Amino acid sequence: MPTRVVVLGFGGREHALAWSLGSEPGINAVWVIPGSDAMGEEPRVATYPRFGRENIDDGQFVSMFARGQAAELVIIGPEGPLAAGVVDKLDRDGVVAFGPTAAAARIESSKAYCREVVEAAGVPMAPGRAFAEKTSALAYARELGAAGGVVVKADGLAAGKGVTVCGSAVEAEHAINALFNMDPRSIVVVERRLDGREASVIAITDGNRAIGLPAARDHKRLRDGDDGPNTGGMGAYSPLPDLNDAAVERIIETVHRPILGELSRRGTPFRGFLYAGLMLTADGPVLLECNARLGDPEAQVILPRLGTAIAPWLRAAARGAIPADAPKLLPVLPGAAVGIVLAAAGYPGESRTGTLIDGLESARVKGALVFHSGTRRDDAGLYRTRGGRILTVVGRGRDLEAARAVAERAADAISWEGMQRRHDIAAVLPVPVGAAR
Repeated sequence: MPTRVVVLGFGGREHALAWSLGSEPGINAVWVIPGSDAMGEEPRVATYPRFGRENIDDGQFVSMFARGQAAELVIIGPEGPLAAGVVDKLDRDGVVAFGPTAAAARIESSKAYCREVVEAAGVPMAPGRAFAEKTSALAYARELGAAGGVVVKADGLAAGKGVTVCGSAVEAEHAINALFNMDPRSIVVVERRLDGREASVIAITDGNRAIGLPAARDHKRLRDGDDGPNTGGMGAYSPLPDLNDAAVERIIETVHRPILGELSRRGTPFRGFLYAGLMLTADGPVLLECNARLGDPEAQVILPRLGTAIAPWLRAAARGAIPADAPKLLPVLPGAAVGIVLAAAGYPGESRTGTLIDGLESARVKGALVFHSGTRRDDAGLYRTRGGRILTVVGRGRDLEAARAVAERAADAISWEGMQRRHDIAAVLPVPVGAAR
């Protein structure tokens, strides 16, 4: 059990990690850099909001900080430091870090590379191709569009917003043109749109072995009914009635482990959170994307459900030493969790900042967890918006209906000018398949 842990990041995912770690037996101190004012209110958690976000992309800075605190584990939250090679530097300096190297993190930082790895691993994925030239991309989009919808993806990191789901070839052409006009040297991935329900299955991996976390479902579109532009995620829930324990175990065996094997074969073993974004189609689960990190807002509904401390597993994985007799899935507490994201006016475009937030304490009194993504505390001790996704309000209950009721009541208590949110997270549930975790 590590006793001194550093977490890199500043969003709702990192707040959920700090909240979870700070309550685990044996943890004496959690440092989040840069973190936020709200994270610093959690027991045994210290934050450094004065640090710039660029600091967490600087491996030398992170290494010096971790060694100065005698940290026994560094957990990388967002994708930026992974792509920047922070783990590579920590490894060289002998600091135990949970997260993939920059080479292994290409599974997220390049969607074209992800397709290459996944196809080599023999994992089912939506039909598609990567293009470095606009004319060929447009022709392929028209070909796919004749048979249904099209998905257009920017190749690189885009904070969860680089995907455009298009209902027609014309919409796809607009999306492709926009990406190439923004940067003529772009690589653009064009895929067939699949029908079904999305699911997020995330595993703790040590380069070889994998332990599954509870499955979750993220809602990407801005408005109710899955309408509006794609975002980084407007809400999530767990468990999934249509993905039981046995199904999650099969996904770990048929998706995560083959990908881990292929990455190891290429000399880039993956240690970290391996995130599989899936479409549950009539023909079975099909991979949509891989991420190299814990999802946000999935983390905010997964971590409160865990029935065991997570830090020992992360440290074991970081050292490439998950025991052979480890469970296939981490144990969970009874019940469910539903998270509702509250976003600033203008999001997912340029959003308003500095707006006073009202009702935070009322939300807590109503029984919710409130994880901060984009807030700051002013000189009077009041919280204001910093733009983007501001809060995730999480309700817990005996089942999804009860958890949703808590989340809705608490979210209703919070307000600020221009606040955006959905009211349908976990409102319409799929037909249950077996006993979901």
